[in-house]
This record gives sequence, C-alpha cells and structure tokens, in this order.
Amino acid sequence: MCDAGRGVELKLRFVLNGESVEIEVRPDRRVVDLLREDFGLTGTKECCGSGECGGCTILVDGDCRLSCLMLAAQLHGREVVTIEGLSRNDRLHAVQEAFMEHGAVQCGFCTPGMVLAAVSLLARQPRPSREQIREGLSGNICRCTGYVKIVDAVEAAALKLANGDRR
Repeated sequence: MCDAGRGVELKLRFVLNGESVEIEVRPDRRVVDLLREDFGLTGTKECCGSGECGGCTILVDGDCRLSCLMLAAQLHGREVVTIEGLSRNDRLHAVQEAFMEHGAVQCGFCTPGMVLAAVSLLARQPRPSREQIREGLSGNICRCTGYVKIVDAVEAAALKLANGDRR
C-alpha cells in the first residue's frame, strides 16, 4: 500500500461565498467533503459520488463543477459559490424564488445543484429556449418532479433577471 501524501497538508486560499478563506487540507480531500464537513455547507449534496447526478454541483469561477469529483487543492485561488452563497441581504436569488413559486422543489435533494446549474446557464445565456434550459440542466438528475416545473422555473427566472432583478 502506498503511503505517499499521508500526513502532508496543503494550505489553500480561496473565496467561498464571497468570503476569503484559508484552510489546511490533505491532498486527497474531496471538495464535497471539505464543504460539508469543514465549512458546514450541507446544501452541497453527495448523491452518487461518481459525477453522474449533479447533486453536488457548485460554481467555481462561475462554472458548474461536480464537487464529488474535485480535489480540494483545485480550489486554490478560485472563487467558489455554493447554494448557501446565492442569497444576498436576506433575499433569495431570482432562480431560488422561481423554484419556490413554480413548485420546482419536491424532496429538495437535487435542488441545490439544479439551482446552481440554472444560475450558471442564465449567466451564459440570459434568454434560453426551453430546449436550451433542458440541455443546460441535463447533468442534473431529479427523481421527483418530472422536470416540467423546473424548466418553468428557470424560464421565469430568466424573465425576472432580464427585467432587472439582479440577485
């Protein structure tokens, strides 16, 4: 058995939900574990652990990333947003509000990853078609809703954001 790297820790500095953080971690530490266990950000869910479902989606420098497949060292110098970092001044992000208003949340397990994927999509493509929304969310699996309400919510959020709601 190889013991390389055991006991060695890396000092990471990155921005997490708008705050600069510094932490020492083992080189083999996964981002999903770091967020949940070290920072208490339990909105990031580990569902499959193999990058198939999108439940662990976070934003890294604005792009969707699967935190179950990332090593913590990959965060050094980057900007990370989790579901907990979307709201501002006690107001939900327009995508979060639209999910609530359109009943796009059922069990809630996939919701954080789905919301973050939608935020990333709308940042890249402010007025997506329903097909583009479905394609943009295709890496996220929901077992409860059937996706219609989720697509409706993303479409509504796009309109909100286009009308100046910049949360």
